[in-house]
Amino acid sequence: MKELLVLSGKGGTGKTTITGALAVLMENKVLADCDVDAADLHLILRPQNREEHEFWSGIEAHFDQERCTGCGTCATLCRFHAIAMQDGKAQPLPFSCEGCGVCAKFCPEGAITLADKLCGAWYIADTAHGPMVHARLGIGEENSGRLVALVKNKAREVAEAVRADWLLVDGPPGIGCPVIASLAGVTLVLLVTEPSRSGLHDLERVAQLAAHFKVPAVACLNKCDLEPGCAAEIERFCSGAQIPLLGRIPFDRAVVEAIVQGRSLLEHAADAPAALAVRELWEKLSRYAPETAPKKP
Repeated sequence: MKELLVLSGKGGTGKTTITGALAVLMENKVLADCDVDAADLHLILRPQNREEHEFWSGIEAHFDQERCTGCGTCATLCRFHAIAMQDGKAQPLPFSCEGCGVCAKFCPEGAITLADKLCGAWYIADTAHGPMVHARLGIGEENSGRLVALVKNKAREVAEAVRADWLLVDGPPGIGCPVIASLAGVTLVLLVTEPSRSGLHDLERVAQLAAHFKVPAVACLNKCDLEPGCAAEIERFCSGAQIPLLGRIPFDRAVVEAIVQGRSLLEHAADAPAALAVRELWEKLSRYAPETAPKKP
């Protein structure tokens, strides 16, 4: 089984749109949405969940209001300002507790305990284009890197069970912990960028990250005809960094229309210029056999 991870150094480059289009073209694959902080691949592929599981990670403080005497010791000691005194009682502030445990240790009444934290949920689902594993992180919750690792591991289990040829992963944007977690064990990473200064800058950063972990990388320039000057700079960077530029997708209003209708590009307008460019990209990706990891840009 080969694992293709689609990444972008920044949001808004069209990473998920391209992933959704590739999902239509690929055969015998399993899908995974590892952009757990702002998952949206489900908006295109419309999965029907057949399994739902809670995601527990980290700890947080819980207050027994009957035992609390309102002494204020916990609020004074909390360096995260996560406790407020209200109506003579200590009250935790939403999204502020870091689970350090100082309040529980020094509460003279033993009114504070630490408990596991429910941070979200993950799902195994069916789509018109194959099984899909995805997740939903709770509002303001952290530990998304751990949830990414969980989604990928479960997706691999599903892929092995159905003997899939491909695992197609929609990765998170940026270069942080979730991206690092998504890079583990992949065969090839597809870097999606756009012809802008920020697009080039963030492409350089995510390319350096892939090279650091010795993951072979190829690139796709989305909306390639919007700014020829920046597009030429990106092509020069890819050439210098020895990152094959396998795709050049033009700006196409059919992409916008597909997003509005909640459909993949290939389902909405199979013969649109952008759709034809994605088909060409997939033909090159399916034949691409990385021999060595890219050199560090």
